[in-house]
Amino acid sequence: MARLVWFWLLSLSVLWGGSFFFAKVAIGGFGPVTVVFGRVGLAAVALNLLLLVKGDGLFRRDTPWGAFFAMGFLNNALPFSLIFWGQMHIASGLASILNATTPLFTLVVAHLATADERINPPKATALIAGLAGVAVLIGPSAFAHLNLGVWSELACLGAALSYAFAGVYGRRFAAMGLSPLRTAAGQVTASTVLILPIMLLVEPPWTLAAPPAPAVWLAIAGLALLSTALAYVLYFRILAAAGATNLLLVTFLIPVTSILLGAAFLGERLEFRHFAGMGLIGIGLAIIDGRIAQTFKTAAGTAK
Repeated sequence: MARLVWFWLLSLSVLWGGSFFFAKVAIGGFGPVTVVFGRVGLAAVALNLLLLVKGDGLFRRDTPWGAFFAMGFLNNALPFSLIFWGQMHIASGLASILNATTPLFTLVVAHLATADERINPPKATALIAGLAGVAVLIGPSAFAHLNLGVWSELACLGAALSYAFAGVYGRRFAAMGLSPLRTAAGQVTASTVLILPIMLLVEPPWTLAAPPAPAVWLAIAGLALLSTALAYVLYFRILAAAGATNLLLVTFLIPVTSILLGAAFLGERLEFRHFAGMGLIGIGLAIIDGRIAQTFKTAAGTAK
């Protein structure tokens, strides 16, 4: 990949890794559903304004709102709600590690939902490594006592599964001929419409005991403008320039940013089993990525 693409990739990993830090700060002043609304609502405003500047817009007769609402539910409203609720009870770094299982869930969803992406032996090996990593992360004795920590970890895994469905479903947008910016704006706009009535029902803003601190508002802005609006622009740019395989590299890097930010600013400390689980999940992701296998093949060929 070109140096500029590497820069985009590293920037995206920081933006998405930072989302777990921003969310942890934001849920200190708002409920998780309200944080979801703030994230997608402000991002929708920013992306729609960018569309207007470019002379485009969502509100046209040919806009596929049905697909946008489905994508918004799978890729934003549901997983964001699960992750933010989970982060009320577990460290942001742990949430990001659990989120890194998304490509592993995508293997299963793509196998079941498509005809051209079947699970082969390398992918099966990746799944076994990933599942072992999840088992180590959660701990063997966790299910004997299903406390809030365990439910929060399961919620983050549920978010990763939702992202997997979104990844498979989202392939249709390329066939529709939609620009990446319209796709991003469409899904966050639909997400805002979906989450607004839920927020008003379960977390009405007029029930807040006190106005949130300035840091909470800054975290909401960071989530929306940096980790969502700007991140989506980078995401689709990398996808167009380097392809989906290279984009997978960001999954390796997101937990690093999240863990460092959590340790530096939130005083979070992860246990040894969390890092061991992350290592096993990383092995699974490396097998999916295919670079290690290709390196060994190249080395073997050179040796001959």
